Amino acid sequence: MSRPVCARRLVDDAVKPKLLEVFNSNYRVYGRRKMKAALRREHGVTMDKDRIARLMRELGIRGATRSRTTVTTRPDRSSPRAPDLVNRHFRAARPNELWVTDFTYVPTWSG
Repeated sequence: MSRPVCARRLVDDAVKPKLLEVFNSNYRVYGRRKMKAALRREHGVTMDKDRIARLMRELGIRGATRSRTTVTTRPDRSSPRAPDLVNRHFRAARPNELWVTDFTYVPTWSG
């Protein structure tokens, strides 16, 4: 026995090609806010922004952003790793017995 397909899934499957069409016709830069307006304007489809965001995630499409992301690390897989001097045992029996630090990003003037 299999369950019948729910109404939401049917509507989602009908809207996905329209989402892709709007996304591709607008230089692949529209996010969920503009996609909502474009769907309503061009196809007469009124949907909630969260539903549009979910469908965009399912399709694997994202809008363009103006913000820059900071890449903090670019690991070199061939370089040797620092030795694990405490064997992952981070408990100290007395104060100032064990000092552990982890720094992954140190900003410098040279970049």
